[in-house]
Amino acid sequence: MSDMLTMIQTLGDQLRWSLGLDPVEVPPATEIVLAGMGGSGVAGDYLAAIAGEGPARVAVHKNYGPLPGWVGRTKPLVLAVSYSGNTEETLDVVDHARSRGLSVVTITTGGKLGQLSDAEGWPTVRVPTGLQPRAAVGYLVGAAVHVAAAVGAVDDPRSDLEEAALLADDALTEDSPAWEQAAKTAAALKGRIGIVYGGGPISGTVAGRWKTQINENAKMPAWSSLLPELDHNELVGWETMPSFTREHLGVIALTDRSDHPRVEARLAHSAALTQDAVPWVAEIPSWGESRIARLISLTTVGDLTSWMMALDAGVDPVPVETIEKLKKLLTED
Repeated sequence: MSDMLTMIQTLGDQLRWSLGLDPVEVPPATEIVLAGMGGSGVAGDYLAAIAGEGPARVAVHKNYGPLPGWVGRTKPLVLAVSYSGNTEETLDVVDHARSRGLSVVTITTGGKLGQLSDAEGWPTVRVPTGLQPRAAVGYLVGAAVHVAAAVGAVDDPRSDLEEAALLADDALTEDSPAWEQAAKTAAALKGRIGIVYGGGPISGTVAGRWKTQINENAKMPAWSSLLPELDHNELVGWETMPSFTREHLGVIALTDRSDHPRVEARLAHSAALTQDAVPWVAEIPSWGESRIARLISLTTVGDLTSWMMALDAGVDPVPVETIEKLKKLLTED
């Protein structure tokens, strides 16, 4: 059980590692398509949130190729992220990118992607090995931001990464406010399916991270939804099964100062309208100054919550055996 916690608690050091990376030699780009799946794909979600309203568009592609048709017009930089280097969807995207003459940069520990990158002479950021991809979020996000800065998509991120690293150190210390919030949230979700709501580029992005961390660490179902969209559909989904949903589900709301002011109002009204059908077990605001730090603040609470849920359920959060079984079945097709 302690292995995943140890991995989680290296987040600050992972972010600091990216501060020492050598410059990446890539041409300027106004468009980046980041291809990645699972824990590696989270780097794309976070990079898009960090880039925000900056000068470059960041699109995240979580699928096989081909890439969207618009890439033929804009010729974006393709940033392929695979911690293992063997993610078949990402390798397929890279093949399509190569066939279309697009510039490719890779982030990986090695594997087939590393071999291909070496053979093609593509710029590569090699990240340290030995972790589950989802536990390497600091390495992957730091590397992605490093590449984005090299092409001019984001400003120099070093001070923001330093802030985020210090924040992670503090938050992941036992008995910190973040630790206590995670403990309360995990206890409130005992025996419940977690639903994580967010309403902006920071809170909505980390809501997705919470969902997948609960899936992989606690081995439990969960889902995430975004305001204001959920107010146009999911809101009425609480009407016909209140006796079931009251007993078996729980909502966690994540918030950030980048959320639209009307989202704050919608969140309050949505909670009031559904409180008889589902308990809203926690509302967790981000903290920190930079976008990177605020993303990391919500990430720390979510990662700890999922680990505590696994601990309470008596499951090992590290292995993902069903995913490995699926990969084996796919090799047999």
